[in-house]
Amino acid sequence: MTVLPPTAEPALPRCPWCGDDPLYVAYHDQEWGVPVFDDRRLFEFLILEGAQAGLAWITILRKREGYRRAFADFDPATIAAFDDQDIARLLGDPGIVRNRAKISAAIGNARAFLATQAEFGTFARFLWDFVGGAPLVNHWTDLAQVPARTEISDALARALKARGFKFVGSTICYAHMQAVGMVNDHLVGCHRHPTN
Repeated sequence: MTVLPPTAEPALPRCPWCGDDPLYVAYHDQEWGVPVFDDRRLFEFLILEGAQAGLAWITILRKREGYRRAFADFDPATIAAFDDQDIARLLGDPGIVRNRAKISAAIGNARAFLATQAEFGTFARFLWDFVGGAPLVNHWTDLAQVPARTEISDALARALKARGFKFVGSTICYAHMQAVGMVNDHLVGCHRHPTN
């Protein structure tokens, strides 16, 4: 039997995807799967998920502070007013993913976000209607069971695209749903699963 030093605690059981990177573990433990109803936070995750397309999520987590700085702390009204000078500035910013299509999409998404927010009162109301206003809790026992997309994420992707959003395919939408707690995909053996 291993005896841990008095200050060390046994490792909590976690979803294996977060590994042991402290940033990833903190994200797993404190954010992933936690319901978010704050519009600004929802917008932040929407922009970050779009930036992640084709990249590892840890890459985006490591650039998150850079995104907050470069994108006005994810204020959609400020971002919606970005112009060509702002795009040039962002393309030269090593703190973010310097991809013109993703940068342009973030600006366009801010405009679409504001229009959706105006129509529904809050973006949260629009988004959470897709899951009936409450998190969908899954009971997966293995990472291989966790889907990359679902019929709900398909519907969300279609609705967002119809409203002018970009980089919102079904896989990105499902990742967004996981991130903001619309769906809880923590494995049943994980300390963050609601049954534990």
